[in-house]
Amino acid sequence: KTPTIKKYWKIIDHMKKMRPDILVVLMGDHVTAFPQESLEKSQVDYVLTGGELPVMVVVDSVVRLIPGVLGEAASLEEESFRNYHTTERGSYGMLEYPQYTRPEEYKRKKVPEILLSGNHAEIKKWRGEEALKRTKKRRPDLLEKK
Repeated sequence: KTPTIKKYWKIIDHMKKMRPDILVVLMGDHVTAFPQESLEKSQVDYVLTGGELPVMVVVDSVVRLIPGVLGEAASLEEESFRNYHTTERGSYGMLEYPQYTRPEEYKRKKVPEILLSGNHAEIKKWRGEEALKRTKKRRPDLLEKK
């Protein structure tokens, strides 16, 4: 065990006392030599072993929140797991609706007519219905009340 890890555990515990609502991710080769021990002896939420790949994932997740990085703000709002649906049961996240591109037919699969119609209200409605269908089929656990 590297001597540094105990220092990080103390920092993590202090952070969680100050802000219990934040998620703390511990990553890197040296600090994750004993991931289970880190989970047991500190209030860390996730331990990502290795160094470069976990850092790239976190950087990608954070950088895309910077205005202008994705081009338009709407791009971020329509991503998977940013799509929230609210019912009397509560709010929950859904998977993204199916994506299509040109040509209008590819390998005998056609783009749904509604997407070619130009009717933005109907397209939005279709996307919501398709996201709900896809989520029910592939990740029904996401539809559980939060």
